[in-house]
Amino acid sequence: MKIALAQLNYHVGNFESNTNKIIDHIIKAKNNGADLVVFAELCVCGYPSRDFLEFDEFIGLCDDAAKKIAEVCIDIACIIGLPTPNHKTEGKDLSNSAYFIENGQVKAVVNKALLPNYDVFDEYRYFEPSTEFNCIEFKGKRIALTICEDLWNTIENPLYVTRPMDTLIHQNPHVMINIAASPFAYNHDEERIEILSDNASRYKLPLLYVNHVGAQTELIFDGGSLVFDNTGKLIDEMPYFEESMAYYTLNEYNTLSFDHPTTIKAERPGDIEQIHQAVILGIRDYFYKSGFKQAILGLSGGIDSAVVCALAAEALGPQNVMAVLLPSRFSTDHSLKDAQDLVDNLGCKHEIVPIKSITEAFETALNPQFDGLPFNIAEENIQSRSRAVLLMAMCNKFGYILLNTSNKSEAAVGYGTLYGDMCGGISVIGDVYKTQVFELARYINRDKEIIPINSIVKPPSAELRPDQKDTDSLPEYDVLDKILAEYIENRCSSAEIIRMGYDEATVRRVIKLTNSAEHKRYQTPPILRVSPKAFGMGRRMPIVGKYLS
Repeated sequence: MKIALAQLNYHVGNFESNTNKIIDHIIKAKNNGADLVVFAELCVCGYPSRDFLEFDEFIGLCDDAAKKIAEVCIDIACIIGLPTPNHKTEGKDLSNSAYFIENGQVKAVVNKALLPNYDVFDEYRYFEPSTEFNCIEFKGKRIALTICEDLWNTIENPLYVTRPMDTLIHQNPHVMINIAASPFAYNHDEERIEILSDNASRYKLPLLYVNHVGAQTELIFDGGSLVFDNTGKLIDEMPYFEESMAYYTLNEYNTLSFDHPTTIKAERPGDIEQIHQAVILGIRDYFYKSGFKQAILGLSGGIDSAVVCALAAEALGPQNVMAVLLPSRFSTDHSLKDAQDLVDNLGCKHEIVPIKSITEAFETALNPQFDGLPFNIAEENIQSRSRAVLLMAMCNKFGYILLNTSNKSEAAVGYGTLYGDMCGGISVIGDVYKTQVFELARYINRDKEIIPINSIVKPPSAELRPDQKDTDSLPEYDVLDKILAEYIENRCSSAEIIRMGYDEATVRRVIKLTNSAEHKRYQTPPILRVSPKAFGMGRRMPIVGKYLS
């Protein structure tokens, strides 16, 4: 049996595009002699569809798409993922399903049993978990078909009380196939390989796994579909961050073979390389799927905006990036030169719009109220908000999308201005700590200098008052980021972090700042998720909670 794995980039709710893409790859697989072509979890509607799933029309369009796909599935079989109605009175109205289609008909339906309801996942909000498990008979072989999380219950601390494969294995399957929508995090590829390998070795069956690729707003799917033999050995690894289709033959003795050169990576890519690839894909798909082409950002000469500008130019093409230099009376000459050198290196468009007269006009208007009071954060934030007004005006006039340039360290402790530098349509590096931003800048410069060295080596500053440095308000970033990672990613309390050897006063201050800034993060743009725990849909904290504050 020749099996094709189709690793594709879907678009939530774009039934025409998704259906045509699936049909095109069925035809391509058929022309290449495949007996079965396998697509990803919920490929028909895209993942995650969220509350679109609450619309009957949306579910009907999924069914219509499946019928169109079935019409072309002649002399070949396919597996597609889609939501289907749960016809039982009890339970949720929908199932997360896989259709096995052969010769124009749905021959089998498999429903997902283990529904993730943690971090970015909320499948139990919509779907009823399956309790029935049956293999699929095809061309003399029995296929144990599962959907994503159904194979993720072999971990040391299982989240669920059942394993679908424990039932399916008694039906003597010849091969396991798993269709998935597994989002990217920079540590997730190794975890994914380990868990799937454990399944193959545990059940002594070859395993073919196909994943989504592409970005859906903040969630990025990295592809990297995988194939294992019946000992759990990884025998092939499809490309990451790009669409691909590959063919495998299930032989008489249930071994897998393939003709193409294996793409298994001899060495796993580092975190920064993966973050770079993920963010490029995240920017590109956010614009393409939103129907926009051109980005705008404020370019200060600092490292954050420089990195975002370079990433945007790579993702969209420099001709589609407008960098606006917005100097104030506190902007230094070297910052303006660094910004100018960057746009020269990238070849992107740029404008210079000084804000000195604008901020002075605000201060003059507020003079009756502010008279006699010292310059403080109010005047600092007027500068940041003036920049945002100008950038948003250019968005409205020319159809740009504003890129937010705040990093995760700043977002964590609230070191940013609401309705100022925290504005934007998408936050590009909001899940990248400041220390990682420096690494990312050096990675971008791996072949030649793109980001000026001075932007990388100079002390970070918001330049909203004379001689300002970030360390005037915050601990050194190498200390701050380690504390934040323990609190955010590892969910350690202040007491636990202090016991690790960090200064008590610093730890308590950092965690208080983080919790106090929750109201700001509720009002920021969606953040491209690259870590195991990003701000946004995967981290839900009360705004006025007292714990750990």
